[in-house]
Amino acid sequence: MFKWIAAPVLASATLLAVPSVPALADAASMSFFVTSAGKGDGANLGGLEGADAHCSALAKAAGSPKTNWKAYLSTTAPQGEAGVNARDRIGKGPWQNVKGVVVANSVEELHSDKTNVTKETALTEKGEVVKGRGDDPNEHDVLTGSDPLGMYSTAGGDTTCKNWTSNAEGSAIVGHHDRIGLKDTRHMTSWNSSHGSAGCSADALKKTGGNGYFYCFAAE
Repeated sequence: MFKWIAAPVLASATLLAVPSVPALADAASMSFFVTSAGKGDGANLGGLEGADAHCSALAKAAGSPKTNWKAYLSTTAPQGEAGVNARDRIGKGPWQNVKGVVVANSVEELHSDKTNVTKETALTEKGEVVKGRGDDPNEHDVLTGSDPLGMYSTAGGDTTCKNWTSNAEGSAIVGHHDRIGLKDTRHMTSWNSSHGSAGCSADALKKTGGNGYFYCFAAE
């Protein structure tokens, strides 16, 4: 009789210790992440459609129930026609990473000094920190094709690796997710618009500190 009573008491004591275990990342509430892997073909992402599909696939694999994922990428149009702005593709916000940290409450805040995109907050869909300057290798270049306001570039030349279809010639504007640049200026430390890549191939992206990653936002 004594043994029968003691067993539940021991079990209860064990259960009481469970809440002390740290909470896991919550993919269900995640609405922003940096891709944990590129598409595997340099800056050839299959255009905006292919990039969006990659965001959705990674989010789904991580356990996210959201389906309307958009890659933060701009595109240009020939002969001076209006291109597509990354900022217009991602919904209205707010957005938070897999750990529940809000990176911005609105499009305007995202593209202001109040943005909370940093190395510590720009996590992958798995909750991992992306390597930045000082790490080996440095992978802080994130493809955007955008100016600091999240709009397509009017600087001239190729700024989007032929609208995300080239894995050879061309160049793409990248941002620094860790907000660190060669120079301590607002431009060089921009999360979405720091400089152009050395090219569009996987090797060319690595030359300037990248690995074909890009930002994904839930536009819901």
